[in-house]
This record gives sequence, structure tokens and C-alpha cells, in this order.
Amino acid sequence: MPRKPKNNISGWINLNKPVGVTSNDAVNILKKALGYPKIGHAGTLDPLASGILPIALGEGTKLVPYMMDDDKTYLFTATWGEQRTTDDAEGEVIATSDVRPTEEQIKAILPEFIGTIDQIPPIYSAIKVDGQRSYDLARAGEIPELKPRPINIYELHLVETTADTATFRCICGKGTYVRSLARDLAEKLGTKAYISRLVRETVGPFSLENAISLDFFRETSDKTTLESNVLPVEAVLDDVPVVPLTEQEAMRVRNGNKITFIARPDVERLVKAGLSPKARMLELALLSHNGKALAIADVKGVEIQPVRVFNL
Repeated sequence: MPRKPKNNISGWINLNKPVGVTSNDAVNILKKALGYPKIGHAGTLDPLASGILPIALGEGTKLVPYMMDDDKTYLFTATWGEQRTTDDAEGEVIATSDVRPTEEQIKAILPEFIGTIDQIPPIYSAIKVDGQRSYDLARAGEIPELKPRPINIYELHLVETTADTATFRCICGKGTYVRSLARDLAEKLGTKAYISRLVRETVGPFSLENAISLDFFRETSDKTTLESNVLPVEAVLDDVPVVPLTEQEAMRVRNGNKITFIARPDVERLVKAGLSPKARMLELALLSHNGKALAIADVKGVEIQPVRVFNL
């Protein structure tokens, strides 16, 4: 039997994951639809959550760590009156409260949750405790002791309220657990709460406005149509300076070698890209050759060190 042709597609898919599907299930559906290219996702979404799940293909997987550092926007609904083991609707009720905060009370405390704050992750999370995942310990009946971690909440707005719920929109940095945020909001308001709805609206440059549904990949069999929705590798680096390289420079970078810009025209290239030749701190840059992404590099002054080279 002849071997299937190798699928060399690389880039990103801005996927809108539905409720009820795990992030790994979504990846497997795309693998089957696209012919099993190398695929990974940047930032797990729980089965009860929906929204943006960035999918990396081929050489795009080299940028997953950078994508996971991007800011995110969440729309979430907190249901008052119950605390649950998982801090969402899947868990068992462990505490109750008859207190229902008013709109005015909720708005009054929001400024305390904006900025750099300390947050204790949910016990049902992937945080490691003594080498074991916290959720594994919790499922085994243990209560792992998790330490507070600093997180960044850039914006937190109350969208709407009902008698038993409040819906918020939050823009936050990496490492933020929205389930913990809802839990802590409730504690501050003298009540209990769990997340009953969670939608990730944006991750970095990706948003729901142009996201593709999982059903599209389930129902479409034409490979050309499917691949037309793959964004280029550099799509996740829209705010990173781009430094074009000569053929000789590109050859050195492909071999992982550092290059140094000394001549004035080369230094001017850095300045034109938005980099400072006198910088003492590392800056991130995208290196390109003939208009094609070549590598991600650390730039310090006039020295450029490739850290991820693309085989495109």
C-alpha cells in the first residue's frame, strides 16, 4: 500500500471551541480533518468553556510558548449562592449562602480586583504540587495546598446582573484562573459563587469575530477549503518587530548562529524595525528573508540570536 503524502502545512487556526468538547478532542478532530499534521493548542479550555482555542500546525507549534503568554479576554457568569469543588458547574456543592449582592455592591469592589493581585489557583487545576498535578491530588481525595501567585487583571467590568447571577468581562494576563476570580469576588461580597458560563473571547490577536467553528472541520472534506483557513506562522506575532535579512545573514540564522549588525545601514535596519541598537535588555524580533518568516530571535543591542528557526 502506498504511503500517504506528508502534510507539511504550517500556521495557525483560530478555532471557536464549543461547550462539551475537551481541548484535546478538538485537536484530534482537526488532525483527522487536515490529514494528521503536527498539531498542538495554546492554552487549554475546560469542556464547560467555549471560545478561542488557538491551534498551531507544523512549524507554528514552535510559537506555542509565546502565544500562551498573550493577554486574554473572558466573558463569564458567576452564579451566587453555592461554592463547588471545581469552582464551576461540574463540581459538587461544598458550601452555600443566601446572600445575593446588589449591582451597586458588585461595582464597588471591582477596583480591588484590577491591577497586579495575588490569586490562589483552583485545587482542580494543572498546577504541580510536589511533582503531582493538583487536580490528580484533588480527585484522590486530598486537598492540595496551593500558594498565591501574582496575576494581572487589566480590565474587569460588570456586564449584567439577575437575581442569582452576575456576568463580567475580564481582560487578563497569563496564569489567571477565572474560576478563582469568581470565587474571590464572592468571598469579598460575603457570599459564595461558581462559574456557570465561561467564554474566551480573545487570545492575543485572535478573536471570536473571525474564529472558525469546530463543526466546519467536522463537516468539510475538501482539503483545499480547510487549508485556506490556516493563518501564517507569523500571524501570532503581529506586534513583534520584523527584521529583514540578506541571503548571507539568513544562511547563518538557519544554522542557529548569532549575527551582529555593525555597519551603519544594518543598524538603520534595526531602527526601522522599531528596535534600539543601544538596548541593554533583550527584545523579541521576527527575522524574515524574501518576505518569509525565518526565525524568532532575541535581540540585544546589535546582536541577534535566533531561538526558534522555522523550516518553511
